[in-house]
Amino acid sequence: MNTMTGPIDTVPYPARALRRLGGLVLAALILTVAGCTAPQPSVYQAETPKLELREYFNGRLDAWGIFQDRSGKVVRRFTVDMNAHWKGDVGTLEEDFVYSDGKRERRVWTLRRTAPGRYTGTADDVIGEAQGVVAGNALHWRYTLALPIDGSTYHFDFDDWMFLVDDRVMLNRAVMSKFGVRLGEVTLSFTKRP
Repeated sequence: MNTMTGPIDTVPYPARALRRLGGLVLAALILTVAGCTAPQPSVYQAETPKLELREYFNGRLDAWGIFQDRSGKVVRRFTVDMNAHWKGDVGTLEEDFVYSDGKRERRVWTLRRTAPGRYTGTADDVIGEAQGVVAGNALHWRYTLALPIDGSTYHFDFDDWMFLVDDRVMLNRAVMSKFGVRLGEVTLSFTKRP
């Protein structure tokens, strides 16, 4: 009888240990994947205040943010001066970034309402279209951003959540990844000017 396919008692000890270890690894993997399932925007449907994207991102806003690497270390701080306006279902969001090292960047988003609670977004450094869903007080964006690093440009995936706290304040958390591996996190606080 082949000892690798017979009853467990007839399998040599090292092979039994490997099988048990393999079973434990598989169980841990299943639990990890199940634990990584992100909430859907619909879980926030009843939350208030209700986010109306065309109302909140309209006029002047200020934002303060940090970027943390995968270990949690803050590696960059920045401020953003924002100006937003809409014509019907199309909005323009101009963002002027100033980083703690003095570097400045500008990103101009074009936002489009495609259906109730659904938006797309484009910008020069966004690959394809961002896809957004609004439910209750939350906005969930997914997009790929082209970022210059040391003379080369790399594409990173962003899983971006925004939560309206009151009529002036919104909190934002975006996880940056590549090939499904979490690389860092951006945290922002927006304040709408009166």
